[in-house]
Amino acid sequence: MTDLKVAVVGCGKFADAHIEEIGKLGRATVVALCDRELLLAEQAAMRYRVPAFYDDFDRLLERERPDVVHITTPPASHLPLGARAIEAGAHVFVEKPFTPTLAESQELVAKAERAGKKLTIGWSYLFEPTTIIMREMLASGAIGEVVHVESVFGSDLSGPFGAALLGDGDHWVHRLPGKLFHNNIDHVLSRLLELLDVDMPDVHALAFLRREKRFGDARDELHDELRMTLGGRRMTAHGVFTTTAKPTPNHLRIYGTKNTVSVDYVKSTTTLDAAPRLPSAIGRLMPAFDQAMAYLREGGRNARRFARSEFQFFSGLSELTRRFHESIVGGTPQPIPNKDILRVGGMIDEIVRQSRPRAEKAA
Repeated sequence: MTDLKVAVVGCGKFADAHIEEIGKLGRATVVALCDRELLLAEQAAMRYRVPAFYDDFDRLLERERPDVVHITTPPASHLPLGARAIEAGAHVFVEKPFTPTLAESQELVAKAERAGKKLTIGWSYLFEPTTIIMREMLASGAIGEVVHVESVFGSDLSGPFGAALLGDGDHWVHRLPGKLFHNNIDHVLSRLLELLDVDMPDVHALAFLRREKRFGDARDELHDELRMTLGGRRMTAHGVFTTTAKPTPNHLRIYGTKNTVSVDYVKSTTTLDAAPRLPSAIGRLMPAFDQAMAYLREGGRNARRFARSEFQFFSGLSELTRRFHESIVGGTPQPIPNKDILRVGGMIDEIVRQSRPRAEKAA
């Protein structure tokens, strides 16, 4: 790869992951960081030995002339920051959610396409090794025709992010149209895109609150559970976002006409469900052992990856970043088509629209 000059704007916790993964590419260099809080940018620059830091994004663009900008700020700023980066001649990597509304996503995509610049979004689960194995199974015909898909993603509000969110009634998540689930359901929906048999499925959504209301402000309007049903021509999909199911789930399950495959992003495994091969009670005995062997093989594969220093927490982000930067240098298609970014944006808009009356009634 030709050397690329990269800037990262937004120096919160997830910016560290972007800076580290860019550094692993070898032929891309983070030349500058930017944050409205200059101290955050300075501290990140010191941690990662980045030569320049700013609290003014326009000044960064003017002085550093980056080839690529990674945006890891809250979603409301994605459109203005992305637009300014494109105007300055940069390609743009935007963390999810892409923008708060489909209209804003359409505006940013149109601007990039007019300028001949590439965009991508932080759908890192599409590039996890487990997903790539599932994709190979799908392509080989091992699953058959997809009949139904379940995509489940959980968020633990007892962690640092939950503490920040529930500790501040003015947190930026509270200002998203879909609030908490709006910040997370990209993970649920993006994994369905290649499995759906229509561009825009019928969407039915139900959001509700399980936590006790105790704040008397925007925090009490924060739906913490969401269920979605998506209908295609010959298949369906079910999406779940949850903050209360334990252990916190993160998986994809595909029911096919030949086999059913389960992708577990917590355990980093991709397994085919074992079907009975023998009659009577013996036939019900053996599948558990077959399943145990499947997990043993997956554990072995992960151990070998660990020994090669390939078993990383941000494997998907690393692969997505590599493919995006290579598409810029090589002039090849970007790893996530703009069309798919807009498909998810349209589904999120519809989910928010259906959820809002219930939220207003509950309030």
